[in-house]
Amino acid sequence: MSKSTLLENNKVNTKIKLAGLWITLMLLYIYGDFFSLMTPDRIQNLINGKMGLGTTTPIKLLIASILMAVPALMVSLCLSQKTSINRVLNIIFGFFYTLVMMLVVYTSISYWMTFYVFLGVLEIIISLIIVWTAWKWPKIEESIV
Repeated sequence: MSKSTLLENNKVNTKIKLAGLWITLMLLYIYGDFFSLMTPDRIQNLINGKMGLGTTTPIKLLIASILMAVPALMVSLCLSQKTSINRVLNIIFGFFYTLVMMLVVYTSISYWMTFYVFLGVLEIIISLIIVWTAWKWPKIEESIV
C-alpha cells in the first residue's frame, strides 16, 4: 500500500488576495515605465520637457502622481478597511484602471512599444481580476434570532 502526499491548499483571505493583485499591478506599471526609458528618444524627450501627453507641466505631473498613488494606497486600504467599503473601492478603482489601461494600450501600439502593450494587456487582466474578486466576495449566512 502506498501513500500519496498532497500539498496543503489554504484558502487565502479576500483582502490579502486583493492587496497582492494591487501590488502586482503596481509592479507591472513600474516595469513598463522603466523599460520605456530604453526606447529611442525617450530620455531626450523627457530632458526636453515632453511626456506621453505632450509638454510636461506641474499639473500633468500631479495628475500622473495621483494616478499612480491610488494603486499604492489600495494595498493598505484592502488590508485595513471594512469589507463593504473595500469591495466598493476595489470594484470602482479596478474598473477605472481597466479603462485607463485600455486607452494606454490602444495609444501605444507601435513596434518599439510592443513590450508596453504586452504589460498593458496583463494590467487589464489583473485589474479585471480585481473587479471580479471584489464582485464575488464570499458571503456568509447570518442567522437572525
